[in-house]
Amino acid sequence: MSENTPKENKRIVSGMRPTGPLHLGHYFGVLKNWVALQDTHECFFFVADWHALTTEYATPKRIKGFVPELVKDWVAAGLDPEKCVLFQQSQIKEHVELHLLLSMVTPVSWLERNPTYKDQLTELAAKDLATYGFLGYPVLMASDILIYRPGFVPVGQDQLPHMELTREIARRANHLYGNFFPEPQALLTPDAKLTGLDGRKMSKSYGNSIGLSEDPGTMKKKVMSMLTCEKRARLTDPGDPKECNLYPYHELLTDKARLPEIVEGCTHATWGCGDCKKLLVESLTAFLEPIRDRRRAFDTDPNLVWDLLEQGNAKARACASRNLDALKKKLNFNF
Repeated sequence: MSENTPKENKRIVSGMRPTGPLHLGHYFGVLKNWVALQDTHECFFFVADWHALTTEYATPKRIKGFVPELVKDWVAAGLDPEKCVLFQQSQIKEHVELHLLLSMVTPVSWLERNPTYKDQLTELAAKDLATYGFLGYPVLMASDILIYRPGFVPVGQDQLPHMELTREIARRANHLYGNFFPEPQALLTPDAKLTGLDGRKMSKSYGNSIGLSEDPGTMKKKVMSMLTCEKRARLTDPGDPKECNLYPYHELLTDKARLPEIVEGCTHATWGCGDCKKLLVESLTAFLEPIRDRRRAFDTDPNLVWDLLEQGNAKARACASRNLDALKKKLNFNF
């Protein structure tokens, strides 16, 4: 633990790139955990619009429209600006100043060995990602985190390499300049991944997701077209919920008391996949309607979301500025 940092550091920092509407995978994979953490920790959650530029640099105009939509989804899903700090990364200039300072001490080899970097080069082969911004985005991510000197960062299992790189950068800076940055611990998000409607990874780009703001008619059509257990070629064929793409949705969304009924109906072929889908439509409607209602509250005033962000920006800016000033003083770089 570094100087001037509380012995029990319960501050949390995490962000999300604004790349389009959020879906159920985002909610159960990230947002549900964030909503719980805001009651137990000091939380800073940011819209990572600079990070969006690493892959969307050719079409930056699109990002501006995604920013408020992302925040609307956050608040609709349960994040409370009175309990946590919601802010926009690009409005806190201290992020990029620390990014510059950290880039001076981060070996290029650390960035080139980043497994996510290699995976995304393959996954996004259609885009020209041979840029410094894309190679160096883990340093910007480390800056996003370390500027607030948190104790924890909620991440999924696949993000652990990023977290370890952030910790390595913090250790190297501390070794060179003396202890300043706490080494934030990864707070693993409970694994609740949903496959897409077609059985593949849920992704907006695949068109196989259900959005948090999905209108009821579209949602119903998507559910009724979902893939189910291959064993149930005919209505009389028994199935296996463990092999069905539909059942994990029921486990997360349907009243737990009804799960034995679903298993019984599938394994003994006493009801069809259509019945199972209709029940999921009911469960999804009950889950999504309150989210849609909270989101509609923003429609009465287009400036509401920007006002909310500016309030969060002010809080984040004050914390980031204070920490950056302290770091520059420690480096004797406070000219």
